[in-house]
Amino acid sequence: MFLAEVIGQVVATKKDDSMVGQKLLVLRPQLVDETNPEKFRNGSNTIIAVDTMGAGEGELVMFAQGSSARQAKGMKMIPVDAAVVAIVDSVDVLGKRIHG
Repeated sequence: MFLAEVIGQVVATKKDDSMVGQKLLVLRPQLVDETNPEKFRNGSNTIIAVDTMGAGEGELVMFAQGSSARQAKGMKMIPVDAAVVAIVDSVDVLGKRIHG
């Protein structure tokens, strides 16, 4: 699993029938900054993920990719490669709270 900030959403009116009704989010992965582990730094890519938690823009989420994403509730028969599986309340790294 990975951490990411929700930075937007995707609307696709034409899509696979199994995807109808699924909310799609744009995620920016968050990495613990190796030069200052008391903060995150943005990853270099963006991910489109199915939202299974009701996340909104600006929230920190946990997401799964690949076959693990299809283990989330209701995702087994959907052609997804990433799914939001949690909304994060807090993150502690090396004894310091860096989120929440």
